[in-house]
Amino acid sequence: MRDIHTDAAPAAIGPYSQAVLHNDVLYCSGQVALDPASMEIVEGDVAVQTERVMQNLGAVLEAGGSSFDQVIRTTIFLTSMSDFATVNEVYGRYFPNRKPARACVAVRELPKGVDVEIDCIAAVGS
Repeated sequence: MRDIHTDAAPAAIGPYSQAVLHNDVLYCSGQVALDPASMEIVEGDVAVQTERVMQNLGAVLEAGGSSFDQVIRTTIFLTSMSDFATVNEVYGRYFPNRKPARACVAVRELPKGVDVEIDCIAAVGS
């Protein structure tokens, strides 16, 4: 197993890795709408937050030798299911070619008071 880290995504805010690579599978930790440079939550609605989350995930995928085209499964955590359509629209732009398996769950709250968190599992290599 190998821990993956990139400065292009927010540093872990707890005892975990941004991702772990094992047997050509990349397990990416959940990303929230933290700006990696300032480590502050981006200002804006759930669409703005989701865009930042996806950018952060993309940076971690790239650091681990993968990409959105190789994502196998994602989990979306929302503090309100009323945000589902908005999050889905932003999320969908990152998967124009193939759609990974996915779960979406509502939770009471998320770290730093954000509205959305997304994690993923991706293949590495061909």
